[in-house]
Amino acid sequence: MITITTPALLFSAISLIMLAYTNRFLALASLVRSLHAKYLEHNQSGVIHGQIQNLRYRLQLIKYMQTYGVLSFVSCVICMFFIFMNWLFWAEMLFGLSLIFFTISLIISLIEIQKSTKALELELSSMEKTK
Repeated sequence: MITITTPALLFSAISLIMLAYTNRFLALASLVRSLHAKYLEHNQSGVIHGQIQNLRYRLQLIKYMQTYGVLSFVSCVICMFFIFMNWLFWAEMLFGLSLIFFTISLIISLIEIQKSTKALELELSSMEKTK
């Protein structure tokens, strides 16, 4: 049987992961701004074009990470309301849905981390070529 404390435990995890996602977004936004300045200075660099493509993809991933994180949070809130109303079947279904959304968000986060390391490898390879 599900109690009000079950989805409440997920609240802190979802809140922390959303904070981490926001921090990743802010870091990416800063990177885009600095890349824009580099682009204006060195308009013909192939490395910058590769980074731009990578950043566009990562921005999409972060958008989806945050979307599924918010869906998980909303499902959890509605689940708690359903528990309060004693609609336990629907509460359990929503809690399961919340866990699924949370899992999808984490998987997308893993993909974004992989793309992030590829962007750093691209940057390192460009520095090695200039030696």
